[in-house]
Amino acid sequence: MSSNLVVIGFDDENKAFELRAELGKLQKEYLIDMEDVVVVTKDDKGKVKLHQAVNLTAAGAVGGTFWGMLIGLLFLNPLLGAAVGAGAGALSGKLSDIGIDDKFMKELGDAFTPGTSALFVLVRKATPDKVLDRLKATGIHGKVLKTSLTKDEETQLREVIES
Repeated sequence: MSSNLVVIGFDDENKAFELRAELGKLQKEYLIDMEDVVVVTKDDKGKVKLHQAVNLTAAGAVGGTFWGMLIGLLFLNPLLGAAVGAGAGALSGKLSDIGIDDKFMKELGDAFTPGTSALFVLVRKATPDKVLDRLKATGIHGKVLKTSLTKDEETQLREVIES
């Protein structure tokens, strides 16, 4: 099953975070299953920043350090084990960094006006009618910049987000 990419732009730096929080609630209620969700902001100085919900590389490094220490303790050399484990964990975290391409997000972010943001969401599956109803209720408005949705799904999303 393939995922759908949705990119929504906002004219301030906070609305993308608000929408990400709302989508997080919807995911906890099993109404949407997101593979990746990232807020991209461009500050007043023109600096583009990616705000990832979970840093897979850091998560991998922590897990790798733990396993490395455990293996190190078994072989009576915990510091060597921790160093090897952290390196292996960071590498596995980097390899598992599937989702939305960071370079793509930064390139798109460069085109933003300073003081704006966007939400990049990679959706595995969703219950569209319930998700759209909840998004409409939030009153958060932006502009749909890019999607891989069907024409009908994109039209429905635009009606909710852009109205």
